[in-house]
Amino acid sequence: MTVSIFYNIPSPSSSSLSSFSCSSSCFLSIASSSIPFSNPKKPIQLSLSHTSASLSDMDVISSPGLYPLHRCKTLHLVRHAQGVHNVEGEKDHAAYLSESLFDAHLTPLGWQQVDHLGKHIHETGLSKKIELVIVSPLLRTMQTAVGVFGSEGYKDGIDVPPLMVENAGESNRPAISSLNCPPFVAVELCREHLGVHPCDRRKSISEYRPVFPAIDFSLIASDEDNLWEANSREKNEEVAVRGIKFLNWLWTRKEREIAIVTHSGFLYHTLSVFGNDCHPSVKSEICTHFANCELRSVVIVDRSMMGSDPATTNYPGKIPSGLDLPSDVADEKLSNDGEGK
Repeated sequence: MTVSIFYNIPSPSSSSLSSFSCSSSCFLSIASSSIPFSNPKKPIQLSLSHTSASLSDMDVISSPGLYPLHRCKTLHLVRHAQGVHNVEGEKDHAAYLSESLFDAHLTPLGWQQVDHLGKHIHETGLSKKIELVIVSPLLRTMQTAVGVFGSEGYKDGIDVPPLMVENAGESNRPAISSLNCPPFVAVELCREHLGVHPCDRRKSISEYRPVFPAIDFSLIASDEDNLWEANSREKNEEVAVRGIKFLNWLWTRKEREIAIVTHSGFLYHTLSVFGNDCHPSVKSEICTHFANCELRSVVIVDRSMMGSDPATTNYPGKIPSGLDLPSDVADEKLSNDGEGK
C-alpha cells in the first residue's frame, strides 16, 4: 500500500520544530481512502441519491486528498541492511561507543537481506521506475544501495565504472555493475544521528571514491567528516529539522521517482513530523521504526510551489477549437443574466 505525505513546510532556518504548525500545514493519507473494505474481493455498492448533507459536514480526516500529478514525487524509503553495529549494540548498548564499529559494514545476514530486497524490486518492476538513488555516505548504506539497486556482477571490459569494487568493506562480494542503473548520489542531509557513536562517523570521501566509483559524491562539501562530534549527539528534534530540509531539497531535483537509502533514526524522526491530523492507524503505519532493509513507498506533494516542473501528461483540450460551454456553467450564466434584467 502506498502512503501519501502531503506537506507545506518552509525550509527551516533553525533547529526547532516549534515554529511549524503541522496540523495546519501537513497531513498524511492512505491512497485507498477511508471506505471500510471488509471483503476486498467483493466491490462495495455505492448509492447515488439526493442528500441534504453539505461539504461542511464532511470529516476532513476521512476525505481523500487530491493534487496535480506534476506536484508529486514518489519516494521509496529504505533503511540499510543489518550492520555489525546492530548486532553488537543489541547485545550490549555500550558497544555503540566502540571505535571498533567505526563506519560499520554489513554482516553476512545483512547481505542476504540486500539480496532479498533486490529480488523484490525486480519482481515488482520497481527497478525500472526509479530515476535516482540517493544514499547516505556511510559504508552500510552505500553497500545496501548498490546491492539492492545495482546491476548484476561487474565484468572487466565494460565501459562503465562499477558501483562497488570487489570485497568492499569486508563484504566478500563480487564487484557490482552500474550498467543500465539510475544515477547514485551521496547526500549528507540523510545521514544518521550525528555525533558520539563511531558507527555513525564516515570515512573521508577520498577513501570512498575508489571503493564506490560510480557513486556521485560531488554534493558533499568536505572530504573529512566535519559534521560528527565525539562529545555531542544530535538531538532528535535537530534530526527531524534536517529531514524536512532534505525533503524540501528534493524539489530541486527533476526526478519524480526516487529511492532513498538511509537510517532508522533519520527516517523515524523525519516521518514523525507528519500524520498528526490523520487516523491513528495511519500515523502509526508511517511513523513506526523501520526494520533492517525494509522499504516503504510514500508520496510527497508540493503545496507551496517549491517545484517548477511543468505537467507532462496534461493536455489543454479544445484542439480543434469549438463550442464547449458545460451545462452547469450555462445554467449559472442563465441565472445571472436573469438577475441582471
